Amino acid sequence: MMRIVIALTLLLCLLVAASLAFGDVALTWRELYHVATGMDATGSQGAMIVFDLRLPRTLLALLVGVALATAGTIALAIMRNPLAEPGVLGINSGAAAAAMAVIVLMRDPPVVLLQVAGFFGAAAMALAVYILAWRGGTSSLRIILIGIGLSSLATAGTTFLSAFGDIGDVQRAMIWLAGSVYDANMTKVRLLALWLVIPVTLAFLASRELDVIRFGDSSARSLGQPVDRVRGGMIVLVTVLSGASVAVSGLIGFVGLVAPHIARRLVGTASHARIFPVAALVGACLVVAADLLGRIVLPPVQLPAGIVTGLVGAPFFAYLLWGRRNGRG
Repeated sequence: MMRIVIALTLLLCLLVAASLAFGDVALTWRELYHVATGMDATGSQGAMIVFDLRLPRTLLALLVGVALATAGTIALAIMRNPLAEPGVLGINSGAAAAAMAVIVLMRDPPVVLLQVAGFFGAAAMALAVYILAWRGGTSSLRIILIGIGLSSLATAGTTFLSAFGDIGDVQRAMIWLAGSVYDANMTKVRLLALWLVIPVTLAFLASRELDVIRFGDSSARSLGQPVDRVRGGMIVLVTVLSGASVAVSGLIGFVGLVAPHIARRLVGTASHARIFPVAALVGACLVVAADLLGRIVLPPVQLPAGIVTGLVGAPFFAYLLWGRRNGRG
């Protein structure tokens, strides 16, 4: 376990360093070292590139990866379905619909309003899914089915707004929906870091409850667990984590699906106390790597991180489906 954490931490540090060095203006490792230690011979240009532009972007990508991976790990446990991820609760579609409405119905809305709308859209959709799934209690199957239905409804609303909105406004919305950390700044980084401290801590402290609930509602109740309260609390955590990441970066998909599965394979156990830290590191590596690849693959064009994670996540999703079809899921 410790070796895995150390290896992933080293990989993350390497990705962070590469993200600080590479871009439109590439820096050598020596130049990056000089900038980091204050010995930059080029004056303020290198420092501005690293500290003002790339460092906030990299740190924001790291935090978004941690949030999505943690939320995905929780969703996987409470839904007891290997294909489950935060989007099952309608979080992505709710955030997309709210953001599209703000952009299309208002003229040049401020970025802060867009982020607030995205978060509350995600929260409202998750709440609606939970309420409609309640039948004297909840079940993972009802939540998944209702989540799919409401997500389709929200997607239809997003499509309607995009069809009748001003083309310039729709283009702005589509850029945001693609998922990117290009407009990162240290204020966003600090706010997201502070926001994530409590839910990530609570998720880790709830590891034992997640270990129990994954065996099924009947088994969990026989062990004295208040299943409905636990599932409701975990859905709140998923919403807070995913909603916050959507608010600052748009829709970066598949991280919440891929990271928990990779973590389980690496750890080799179902203990969430071991899975959470590994999944968080895997998620951070995925989003930082996706943002880095998006910047350097087709210069000067910058691909949103959400597109890159989609290119990785879609085949992984197909692999999971194939595994279930052959009785291995």
